[in-house]
This record gives sequence, structure tokens and C-alpha cells, in this order.
Amino acid sequence: MKTCSLRHLILISLTLFSMFFGAGNLIFPPFLGQNAGTQAPLALIGFLITAVGFPILGIVAVTRFHGLDKLAAKAHPRLGLLLAILIYLCIGPLLAIPRTATVPFEMAILPLLPQTLPASFALALFSALFFFVCWMLARNPGKLVDRLGKMLTPLLLLLIVIVFAAMLAHPLGSAGPAQPVYAQHPLLQGFLEGYQTMDALAALNFGIVISLNIRALGIRDEQEVSRTSMKAGLLAGAILALVYFMLTWLGMELSSTPVLQNGAQTLSLAVVSLFGNGGLILMVVIFLLACATTCVGLLSSCSEFFSSLTPKISYRTWLLILTVFAFVISNFGLSAILSFSTPILNMIYPMALVLTLLGLCDPLIHDQPLVYPITVLATGVVSILGELDALGISIPLLSPLIRHLPLASFSLGWITIAIIAFILALFFSRILSRRQTPSRSIREKL
Repeated sequence: MKTCSLRHLILISLTLFSMFFGAGNLIFPPFLGQNAGTQAPLALIGFLITAVGFPILGIVAVTRFHGLDKLAAKAHPRLGLLLAILIYLCIGPLLAIPRTATVPFEMAILPLLPQTLPASFALALFSALFFFVCWMLARNPGKLVDRLGKMLTPLLLLLIVIVFAAMLAHPLGSAGPAQPVYAQHPLLQGFLEGYQTMDALAALNFGIVISLNIRALGIRDEQEVSRTSMKAGLLAGAILALVYFMLTWLGMELSSTPVLQNGAQTLSLAVVSLFGNGGLILMVVIFLLACATTCVGLLSSCSEFFSSLTPKISYRTWLLILTVFAFVISNFGLSAILSFSTPILNMIYPMALVLTLLGLCDPLIHDQPLVYPITVLATGVVSILGELDALGISIPLLSPLIRHLPLASFSLGWITIAIIAFILALFFSRILSRRQTPSRSIREKL
């Protein structure tokens, strides 16, 4: 039986890291560090739980079931397929992929352009070039290890290490007092910041592409594919954690300065302070590399998924369709995309987390038929109603109840309902199995 060599494992892990590490991952940690100040270590621990821990668990769960659609089908075949499609659309051409073009444009490219150049025209030109390059890189999903793991990702990591080393040589300042929300709940606030990276959703998509790249090495044994995927996930998670540590420290040294509006500004301030105006060029390269690698991974995983649903439409056809669609959406601008992406993602993200955890516990609950559907459905209902209430759409009787759930003020009220639903589903599943056992015994005697 062929196994994965250490060299190939490292390359696959770097590929997976690059698929996770987009613009959001680049700007959240510095902003967390600047806001958390002296509480940054605790905040970072919370951040790592949701920004690293859950994505790794997602890779393991999807690999075990050989695809998100098969894992989601445990809840119900039709519900599972619908949830899988929604997740792929949101983390793909509808929301996340367009953001990979608009974020580097607005944060890194636009400030360098002359004010006389219309921003809409510049965005159209930049996004067309950006998506063309990503389309070319994603045309062969089995080659992503060569294109991302060997080329782009090492360069991205090198640039981040250079910035961190410069900060160690020339400290930006000392840690200041934490902002109020971090002073009161640093661990929980860090947890929520990691939650907003949405990488747990991405992990459910990337599992299938990582499996393809492992099989492209000639590894055919499914257990070995699963083991290699898990090892790659753990190593990629370790790299992510190290990079988040460096970026958080970078922001923490700026915590004595006035807090800026977002992490992109925090990172820009740090880079310019260290390298002068030439640091803006460095920022452009870092943003482009981070967003391009993520875009390639998302395009590849989404095209692979939709081509598996429609055998008559090939991977490359889907890749072209999704690339063009993402190009169109990206030209609405970052603000428009964010305005409708956050509510949609907040509705489905809890279900994805619960589905991941259930998938990991499957060996213990696979014979409990009600656990998946009841737990996932209850979580979905509460997360949807909670988000509608946040948008000002109140449902009589139900919305007031959801507001009083523990952690509801942090948009985490669904956790209580998920735990209760899981316990009830286990209880009723056992009652159902006890009723079915005598019936089977009678049939066997007959």
C-alpha cells in the first residue's frame, strides 16, 4: 500500500493552509491584537478555537464521509443536499469568492490609484485580471499542490515572516490596556472573532479537493487517504496558528495607539511604520497572494462539487461558469457584498458547526436515527430566527424566547438549543430502537 511521504505531506499542508488563509484571516488577528492589548493572549486562545480548531475538525469530518453532501445526508437526503448546496454557494460564487477580489482591491490597490480614475472601472479591470489568473490556476484541481504548495504559499509565508522579524528588530510599541469588550470577556470575544472567519464552512468544501490531490499522488486506499488528510489538516492548522500568533503580536504592539476602523488599517500602519511607504507595495503583494490562493481553492472545490451533481456538465465548464458569476458579483463592490453576506452566513454557519461535530461523533451515534435530523434542524431554526430578529424581523412568541437564551447577546443562543436537541434526540432514538427490537424478534420467530 502506497503512503504519503513527508515531503508530499508538507506540500499538501501548505496547499490547505493557502486555501484557508485569505484576506479575512490576514486582517482579523492584527485587529484583535490592537483591541485586546494586554489581554491578547487570552483572546488569541479563543480565536484559535474557532479559526483553527473547527476548520481542522471539518476537514476530518468531510474526509471520513467522502464529501460534504454525504455528511449532510445524515440529517436527511434532501435537507442534506440543500444544506450542502447553500454552503457551497455562500462560501463560493455568491459571497466568498467575489470577496477575494474586492478585498485586495479596496484595501491594497485602490489607495495606490490616481483619484481621477473611476473606481468602478478600476475594479472591473482588476477583477477581470484577478479571476482570469485564478481560473488558469484552478483548471486542474489535481495540480493544486504544485501550484499553491510549491510556489505561492511559501512566498506568502516568507513575506509574513519578514514583517514579523522586522517588528522584533524594531518594536512598534508596548501592549496597552484592552478595549472594554476584550477587558470583560477576552476569551469569548476572541472566540467570536474566529467564528467570523467562516473557515469552518470553507473546511467542509476543501476536504474533497485535498482528497483529490492525495489520490493524485497514487494513493488509492481510502483509509490512507483519510489518515493523510487528517495529518495535513493538523499540520496546516499548526501553520495557521503560528501565523495568527505573529499577526496578533503585531497588532498588540500597536494597542497603545488609537484603535483604527479595521484590521487592514492596523496591518497597513504596522507595515508602513516598519518599511516606510515602500511597505504599501509589500501590503499589495501579501493581500494578492492571500486572496488569490484562497480564490483558487474555493473555485476548485465548488466546481468539483457541482460537477459531481451534474455528470453531463464537466468540472471545467462549472469552473468557467462560477468564475464568470463571481466576477459579476464582485463588481457590486465590497460593501454591497458584505451587507448581504453576513446575515446569510450567520444563518447557516451554526448548522455547519453542528454537522461537523456530529460527523466526528458518528461512530458513537450512527445507530441513533433521530440525532442528526433533530439536532441540525433545531439549530437551523434558532439560528435563522435569531438572525431575522437581529435584522428587525421579529416572530411573535419565538423571537422573545430566543433573545433570552444564554449567550444570545453574542449571537450564540443556538448552542443551548443544539445541546438540548441532541440530548432529546438521543433519548427518543433509544425509545424508538427499543420499540423496534421486539418487533424484529417476533418477525424472526415467525
